[in-house]
Amino acid sequence: MVERVSWVPDGVNVELPVSARIYDYLLGGAHNFQVDRDTAEQLIQVLPVRDMARLNRSYLRRVVLHMVESGIRQFLDLGSGIPTVGNVHEVAQEADPSCRVVYVDFEPVAVTHAQMMLQDNENAIAIQADLRNPEAILRAAETRRLLDFSKPVGLLIVGVLQFIPDEDKPWDIVARYREELAPGSYLALSHFTADSMPKAMAEGAEIFKNTAEPITPRTREQVLAMAEGLELVEPGLVFTPEWRPEEGEILGDDPTRANLYAIVGRKP
Repeated sequence: MVERVSWVPDGVNVELPVSARIYDYLLGGAHNFQVDRDTAEQLIQVLPVRDMARLNRSYLRRVVLHMVESGIRQFLDLGSGIPTVGNVHEVAQEADPSCRVVYVDFEPVAVTHAQMMLQDNENAIAIQADLRNPEAILRAAETRRLLDFSKPVGLLIVGVLQFIPDEDKPWDIVARYREELAPGSYLALSHFTADSMPKAMAEGAEIFKNTAEPITPRTREQVLAMAEGLELVEPGLVFTPEWRPEEGEILGDDPTRANLYAIVGRKP
C-alpha cells in the first residue's frame, strides 16, 4: 500500500526514492517512505553511508559554529533537506538567537516539514526552489526579508552538489552565489567523491540512478575549483571528519571512508 500521511503534500511521488528522504532515514529521521528506506539499505550494502551521513552532519555543525564565532549572523542553506536534530537554525540560534537562516530545497516533503517546524521562528524560513536557479533564490522576497547581502553571509552547500550533473555547470552555479556574497562572507560545501573508494562509489552511483537524483562524484581538483577566489580556511580541502574535529571526536582508522570532501572558504 502506498504511504501518504498528513505531512506529504499533494502531488508527491511517494514511490520514487529521493535523496533528502534517504538522508533523513540514514540520520534516524521519520520523514521518509519505504522506497527511501529500501534504497538506503541497498546503499548500506556497498558504501558506509550511515557514517557518511553522520560525519557530514557533524561537519555542518562545526562549520556553523565556526561561522558564528567569526561574526556571521545570517545563513543561506542550499539543498537543506529535511530538518532533523542539529539543523542550522538550531545550532546557530543556540549560539546567538539573532542568527537568521533561509533554507532552500526543491523536495516538497523537506520544505513542507521545515515550514511547519519554523512557523513560530521569526528568524528562519524555508522556501521551495532549485539551487540551479540562483536568481530566483537570491531575489525571492523571503530571502531578501531575512538576509542582507551587503553584509557577510554564511553560504552552506553541504552534501548536495553531487546531485547536479556536469551539463548543468555546477561550478558556474556556485560562482554566481559567490559573486553575490559581501567580503567577509563564508562558503562551506561538502561533496561526494570516488577518490578514496572508486569501486564502491561506482556501485553506489548505480543505485542512485534509480532515484529522483542520480549522483556525480567528483575529484579533489573539481571540488577545489568550486571555492575559486576564496581564502581557504585551514585545514583546506579534507574529508569531512578531518575538518576541525572537536576534542573527543573519533575520526576512525580511515577518515577517507567518509567519501565526502569538505572545504570552507572566506571571501576577501
